[in-house]
Amino acid sequence: MLEELLIAGVAVASAGVVYVGAAARVIKQYERGVVLRLGRLAGEVRAPGFTMIVPGVDKLHKVNMQIVTMPVPAQDGITRDNVTVRVDAVIYFKVIDAADAVIQVEDYRFAVSQMAQTSLRSIIGKSDLDDLLSNREKLNQGLELMIDSPAMGWGVQIDRVEIKDVSLPETMKRSMARQAEADRERRARIINADAELQASKKLAEAAGVMSEQPAALQLRLLQTVVAVAAEKNSTLVLPFPVELLRFLERAQQGQPAVEQSAPPRSEKPEVTAEVEVTAEVDAEKPEIESGIPEAEPGKPEADL
Repeated sequence: MLEELLIAGVAVASAGVVYVGAAARVIKQYERGVVLRLGRLAGEVRAPGFTMIVPGVDKLHKVNMQIVTMPVPAQDGITRDNVTVRVDAVIYFKVIDAADAVIQVEDYRFAVSQMAQTSLRSIIGKSDLDDLLSNREKLNQGLELMIDSPAMGWGVQIDRVEIKDVSLPETMKRSMARQAEADRERRARIINADAELQASKKLAEAAGVMSEQPAALQLRLLQTVVAVAAEKNSTLVLPFPVELLRFLERAQQGQPAVEQSAPPRSEKPEVTAEVEVTAEVDAEKPEIESGIPEAEPGKPEADL
């Protein structure tokens, strides 16, 4: 009898050990447990630590509550200004309600991934190329709101969405490079023109000072000669006074004025001389004709 009791006790103990081994579960600190008893949600979500379930009746689903990093595959799209681009992104999310993540959606990871891809294509079509390249913070916020709205019903919270890379066609890259080069050249010309303006103002001030002190101009000329002579070259510098050039210029400008102010020549003396010469020729004509004998009347001209 005692032996039978011992055997029965050992059997019960063994059955209890097997039951405990089958019913015992350990939930980690970053996980939560959702128990489905005969297909229905049983009680509250199990906390981390040791817990028990009914073997064969209950089914425990462990849900990871850590932040999940999921890359979004690159999506091809056309921007609002008709530029073909290829954009990829990365999404950070976490589960805030383990029961909804198990019951409301079949696979919350796959659902979030598909929602991120469709939202990314939608945001590409609504944005310009300049916004994709320079205003990514605003696009990231809009993309986060588009994904977070349906994900809240799945017990998932979108923590952050980042656009990783924007791939452009080679022709567009070359066009943007030419545009940037032209912009830099424009800025360089503006800076150069500003420098020339400032230099002209300083030179004007220096000319005013030198005009008050003529000796300063001679000193500056000597400094220039010394600077040129310091280099090993065959340049010959001949200082030429600027005052002499100014004198010659004033003299050249004054000569035409004198010619214009002189009275015009009178042609009357020439006419008078011509009349006198004509009168003298007429006066000598009879004397020449008088020296020739006149033909007698009645005689032929041959006798002459």
